[in-house]
Amino acid sequence: MAMRRIYSEIKGKKVKELPAYIKSTFSVETVKTSVRKSLDNYNDKYIQTSSVDPLLHICFGGMAFSYLVALPNERRHLEHQQHAKEHDDEVFSAMVTTQDCVLLFSFS
Repeated sequence: MAMRRIYSEIKGKKVKELPAYIKSTFSVETVKTSVRKSLDNYNDKYIQTSSVDPLLHICFGGMAFSYLVALPNERRHLEHQQHAKEHDDEVFSAMVTTQDCVLLFSFS
């Protein structure tokens, strides 16, 4: 919703007017005011009504955050596992080939 509002406001402006608009819209004071207003709205909607939703927000938000933090480490483990599997296949096929040659030479 907010992005749609910003897009509709930017759409009507000329390129020369954009820097001044962006500077005024995303200034430190404007962002502070927006965050404060959002937190007040959240407080009114969930905290003051004694809802269980904030607890769910913390649980699911924490779960998503921990997943995103652990994702690079998990990807490294998976890449290492794949590399090890490919390397083991190469070593095994070389061992089989070497053993076949030894067997052929020993029976000759």
